Amino acid sequence: MSYVKPLPEPDKWSGPFFEAARNERLAAQRCTATGKFFFPPAPVSPFTRDKNWSWETLSGRGKIASFVVMHQKYFPGFADEIPYAVIEVELDEGVRLISNIIELGSLTLEVGMPVEVVFLKATDDFTLPVFKPAT
Repeated sequence: MSYVKPLPEPDKWSGPFFEAARNERLAAQRCTATGKFFFPPAPVSPFTRDKNWSWETLSGRGKIASFVVMHQKYFPGFADEIPYAVIEVELDEGVRLISNIIELGSLTLEVGMPVEVVFLKATDDFTLPVFKPAT
């Protein structure tokens, strides 16, 4: 079965994030001067406005900062999953990502819920970081 949902289009700055995900690592840029992580990817640190940063691996653990439950079909690939949740995750390192949650089971989605990253192989070339309730 082929993946029918829309996929992000990596660019010069987001490419390393998606390459890390393809290797089942969650990564973000880290400012060399402050040690703080930042996301989304950018050419300069938002803390110092300089180019002294590096890509670093994140823990993949965090908590739900916000969420919305989608009840309309905006993209045909999501039709079979309605309603589905889109979550904003605040990772332990402080950065926030927008993603999906899987394996919710009978749990109720709530702000503050601990989550951890898992990797969904969408195609041979594209792996997406998604989240599940932390174990």
